[in-house]
Amino acid sequence: MRIAVTYENGQVFQHFGHSEQFKVYDIEKDSVVNQSILDANGSGHGALAELLHDNKVDVLICGGVGGGAKMALQAAGIALYAGVSGDADSAVKALLDGSLDFDPQHECAHHQHHDGDCGDHDCGAHHCQS
Repeated sequence: MRIAVTYENGQVFQHFGHSEQFKVYDIEKDSVVNQSILDANGSGHGALAELLHDNKVDVLICGGVGGGAKMALQAAGIALYAGVSGDADSAVKALLDGSLDFDPQHECAHHQHHDGDCGDHDCGAHHCQS
C-alpha cells in the first residue's frame, strides 16, 4: 500500500488543492518501509488527484478538501482521510494502528459557492476547517 499526506514542514498541509508537496509512505505488513517527498507545486485538485494516481497512491491523508477534489480522488480510486491536522508521520502511524482522528464528512466550505473551481478568486486567502 502507498499512503500520501499533504505536507508542509513536517505537518499535514491544510489545503489539498494548494499542496506543493506530499510525503509518500510505502507500507508493507502495517509498517513503513520507505518514505519520500513528491513535489506537486499546488497544481489544483484535478491535477493533484492525477499526480497521486500516476504515483500509485492508494490512500490520501489531508486537512481541508473541497467537493470537487473529493470527486477527483474517488474517480482516481484513492481512499480519503480528510480533516486531519498535526504531524504527518504521526498521522500515518495512527492510520496504520486504527486510531487516526479524521472526519469522513469533512469538506472545505468555501468551495461550495463556486463548485470547487478555484480559478476565479484567491483560494489561498480562505482557511479550511471542519
